[in-house]
Amino acid sequence: MSVPLLKIGVVLSTMAMITNWMSQTLPSLVGLNTTKLSAAGGGTLDRSTGVLPTNPEESWQVYSSAQDSEGRCICTVVAPQQTMCSRDARTKQLRQLLEKVQNMSQSIEVLDRRTQRDLQYVEKMENQMKGLESKFKQVEESHKQHLARQFKAIKAKMDELRPLIPVLEEYKADAKLVLQFKEEAQNLTSVLNELQEEIGAYDYDELQSRVSNLEERLRACMQKLACGKLTGISDPVTVKTSGSRFGSWMTDPLAPEGDNRVWYMDGYHNNRFVREYKSMVDFMNTDNFTSHRLPHPWSGTGQVVYNGSIYFNKFQSHIIIRFDLKTETILKTRSLDYAGYNNMYHYAWGGHSDIDLMVDESGLWAVYATNQNAGNIVVSRLDPVSLQTLQTWNTSYPKRSAGEAFIICGTLYVTNGYSGGTKVHYAYQTNASTYEYIDIPFQNKYSHISMLDYNPKDRALYAWNNGHQILYNVTLFHVIRSDEL
Repeated sequence: MSVPLLKIGVVLSTMAMITNWMSQTLPSLVGLNTTKLSAAGGGTLDRSTGVLPTNPEESWQVYSSAQDSEGRCICTVVAPQQTMCSRDARTKQLRQLLEKVQNMSQSIEVLDRRTQRDLQYVEKMENQMKGLESKFKQVEESHKQHLARQFKAIKAKMDELRPLIPVLEEYKADAKLVLQFKEEAQNLTSVLNELQEEIGAYDYDELQSRVSNLEERLRACMQKLACGKLTGISDPVTVKTSGSRFGSWMTDPLAPEGDNRVWYMDGYHNNRFVREYKSMVDFMNTDNFTSHRLPHPWSGTGQVVYNGSIYFNKFQSHIIIRFDLKTETILKTRSLDYAGYNNMYHYAWGGHSDIDLMVDESGLWAVYATNQNAGNIVVSRLDPVSLQTLQTWNTSYPKRSAGEAFIICGTLYVTNGYSGGTKVHYAYQTNASTYEYIDIPFQNKYSHISMLDYNPKDRALYAWNNGHQILYNVTLFHVIRSDEL
């Protein structure tokens, strides 16, 4: 397999899988396999293309300061030969197997010594028994009458020794089996040693250190890649199965370091209770949670938690509420002018999903529809403190035809449905007020998506799919300009 060479002037970076979400929200999963290289910040580097470096045996290298002829930043990642990546687990397994065989050989040696000792004892008893038997015959033939008492004693001794004969046979068989074990262990040890020499004795800890070092250097390079265009969505990772068919769950992208809480809201209307889990691990493995009671029931599944507050659409209204989760008080309420509500302009799946609140790298957004825009999707950027509308864009996409939607880097992405085969097929760029039709499939594993939101901290999509809480990894396309360095 070729050695991957990734150049970032035009670069694909695959964002955080669930393992990255476990370090800040989920810890970073550092590991290499034959298809993907785990990168800092949750990225994976695709091995679809490769150019061999001059010296593939060198350590991982990342170059991010060069520029091409057009003045764009070039961030190059050079990985060593794939054998260095792919063999670490096999080498560790091989070493463990070899150690087990060596331990087994030592145990066999102990068993062999004990068996030989017992065998010598039984053989000695066998010789004594044969001598007694010969003596008994002599006594029986020549001294039948005079040595009757001695005869009886010897015969009794013979009766005692006779049961040892089958024991002796068993020891002989065991001795042969132990010898066979020794030969097989020696042969296996020899084969494993030859195999280890053929593969190369790579130190697993050293290889792990190389991966960690690569992660640190990639983290610095990835900091320049905060935003990009969506080009792919990974297979889903099912985090938990709970709740009803509809709901929402999320983490706070502005939570401080060490705050890994998960927020969970079951249902789409007439519910006021928000569950707080201490961490993603608690959410996955337990039912331990703290319950918060909202002052009003919410509508739909478009809630978000942002900088310690939960933002939600008040049931049967176009009012947005900012509720502080620490003090459990309302900080701000504001009407979203002209927004349809009460199932007027819901997503295709229904569920009072008229107003969908979202968060991306640039802040808080609201996605809804109005009569003024003929029921087509409207995108507004909101001030997260005052809830005032900062800017609004009218699209030409009918909201009732959209399955779900999410925003990444100021671009609204819309799915063509919520059940069966699903794909992202419409994108509206707010920075240019333009749109395009795209074709990015993603797996709708449980056939009914009622919530799909992007988290800029995790760089992942959170989804509620028919009572399953799901995470998707995303791939973004970046162009770094020299003035952004």
